[in-house]
This record gives sequence, C-alpha cells and structure tokens, in this order.
Amino acid sequence: MKTILVLFLLGCLGFWFFRTKSVEETSFHHINIQDMKLKITFSDTELSATIYDNPTARDFVSLLPLTIELEDYANTEKIFYPERKLTSEGAPNGYQPSKGDITYYAPWGDVAIFYKDFGPASGLISLGTIDGNGIDLLKKVRKEPVTFELIQD
Repeated sequence: MKTILVLFLLGCLGFWFFRTKSVEETSFHHINIQDMKLKITFSDTELSATIYDNPTARDFVSLLPLTIELEDYANTEKIFYPERKLTSEGAPNGYQPSKGDITYYAPWGDVAIFYKDFGPASGLISLGTIDGNGIDLLKKVRKEPVTFELIQD
C-alpha cells in the first residue's frame, strides 16, 4: 500500500513539474494583452505585425524605429542583424517557427522573419508574427530599405 501511495505522489509531482514547465515555456511567446503592434514599411507597402511581450521582444522594440535591408536566407526566411545582440533572458531553449513568425536567432544575433514553415531550432526565440497575408508581400522584398516602427495608439 505504501508503494502505491509513493508512486501516486511521485506521479502527481511529475505531472505538476512538467505542466508548470510547459506553461512557462509557452507563455514566453504567446499573445497576451501586453502585445505591441509594429508597422513594417517598404516601397509603397505597409504591413502590420504583432510583437509579443517578452524580454527579447522588448529589447528589439527598444531599437525602433529601424531602417535596414533584408537578406534572403536559405529560401526560407528574411534576416537582418540589429546593431547589437538582443537579450535572451528567460527564453526557452528553442522554437519551431511557422510562416509569418518574427524570431531572433541568439547564436548569430540576427532577426529572422520566416516565409516558410521550419523545424525546431535551438537558440531561436519568438518575437512576434506578421499580421494577415503580409508575409507574402515581405517575401518579395529584395535590396531596398525596410522600416520597422512601433505603432503608437
């Protein structure tokens, strides 16, 4: 009987541990009421994006407004390097991006905007997502200035 009770308690403790960790990891990049809106402008096109409220995204927002040129990387994402590395404080070990996700790749220090789904990547941190079908337009950007700025309410 004691063995069953001990196994039950260990099972409950294990469930609590993994459930707490799962909530903690997903809350890092999920949308909540603190999210910010971003305007992305190039040529005569204006897109919007939702930036999540997490330490890395807040660090990114602190650099705005920002005008850069995007590079195509691996026919999967558009990337650029901010003027400095962003914090990865409290970030999960990795992330699996989907089409439209705005991310930060901590090992290299680049912001990556995925226009194709991609597998899990260690060191990738979710910053936000392009709204609507805007990623289809951003995918076509070549060598031209792209401006990122916070939308003021």
